Amino acid sequence: MTDDDLSAGILRRPYLLATVGSCALVFMVAFEAMAVTTIMPRVGRELDGLELYALAFAAPLATSVVGMVAAGNWADRRGPAGPLYASVVLFAAGLLIAGTALSMPVFVAGRFVQGLGGGAMTVALYVVIARAYPARLHAKMFAAFAAVWVVPSMVGPFAAGVVAELVGWHWVFLGVVVLVVPALAMTVPALRQMRGPAGGGSTSRAVPWNFGRIGWAVLAGVAVLAVNLSGQVPAAGWLIAVAALLAALFAVRPLVPRGTLTAGRGLPSVILLRGVVSAAFFGAEVYMPYLLTERYGFSPAFAGLAITGSALAWATSSGIQGRWGARISNAVAIKVGTWLVLAVLLLELAAVLFAWPPLPAIICWTFGGAGMGLMFPRLSTMTIGLSEPDAQGFNSSALSISDSIGSALALAMAGMIFNLLAAGYGFAGVFALTALIAAVGLLVSPRATAAVAGSRPAVLAPK
Repeated sequence: MTDDDLSAGILRRPYLLATVGSCALVFMVAFEAMAVTTIMPRVGRELDGLELYALAFAAPLATSVVGMVAAGNWADRRGPAGPLYASVVLFAAGLLIAGTALSMPVFVAGRFVQGLGGGAMTVALYVVIARAYPARLHAKMFAAFAAVWVVPSMVGPFAAGVVAELVGWHWVFLGVVVLVVPALAMTVPALRQMRGPAGGGSTSRAVPWNFGRIGWAVLAGVAVLAVNLSGQVPAAGWLIAVAALLAALFAVRPLVPRGTLTAGRGLPSVILLRGVVSAAFFGAEVYMPYLLTERYGFSPAFAGLAITGSALAWATSSGIQGRWGARISNAVAIKVGTWLVLAVLLLELAAVLFAWPPLPAIICWTFGGAGMGLMFPRLSTMTIGLSEPDAQGFNSSALSISDSIGSALALAMAGMIFNLLAAGYGFAGVFALTALIAAVGLLVSPRATAAVAGSRPAVLAPK
């Protein structure tokens, strides 16, 4: 490595192409995520499938677990290039299926395929950062990923609502497919210019395929879906939900570092905390547009403004902590972020119970995004910092799995509570549940940061 390499930033050679290509892919995922959240109430109504509302969000989260595990194993073997290309193709295929769906089951099937690609893409990009960039640039890259969400946050929700109203929601999905070609075109030369294992170096050849772990991922995904579908069984729905929840937790144990489910100090709690805060925030976020359209009569375009403010705040706080990372400790960033999310969820609960006007609810949700942006990049940086090179794929996939499983299970429980509570109390039940989950995050956060400073990188993979 030359002196220029040592002093270069993420937007200078030799990292420029890798940065542009990676951020382009994140932009594609961000735009789709912002758009889908906004238009889902209309999709559910037009396809006569509001009972599958939560499942439409949980489906890609559940199947993403399989994509994450497979991509992590593949990346540890041959580098991230192969799984990255495959993930983009799957993601685009899922968008095409969803965009051409004429029934809710077909739409959900498209979300299944989309989840496989999206999950694999996330892990592949994490390994790209770990292997292609020096440690001093990791925090800047994760902050850049958050900043890439700014443009989709500004125009995505509103644009998706306008497109849905003018030409139909199908074109929101089909339009995102157009972004795949330029994103992939920029990524191909970026990966070719990476040095060493980033593009598939020989150091990864000793890592075998772990089909057993992939099998556990499939079981975890099926269990998560069973939790979501249990509400369709009137007599034994809760019994099925409890059994499926236990099965999901049992299946996820081989997919995360040893001690994760018991909040072991250091890396295990870092990964657990990622799942907990994701469950709290995203379990509530998908109901924000629903709340604004159903209770306050907002159009899909203006209901998306609540998500816009939150995402902008997320990107802004991520950029601030990325620039001033040395001045803000991991412990402070994570503690403040978790407190912000909990406070916002409690305020949203009060807004629903006491019938506040919509503006306070929208403003509160913006601060929730700020809290997430403060801690999310730190959890990613801490995970990479505590991983040996031959475990970067496994630990990166574990972080994303925790994120997806946590969000999917929270969505499943929120959906059951929402459907169970009548007379307008469903939204209150969702915010109460997610606030309780955020409170659990406060208990886990000290264990995530207590043993990080001075710790050696750890594999911590279960046997």
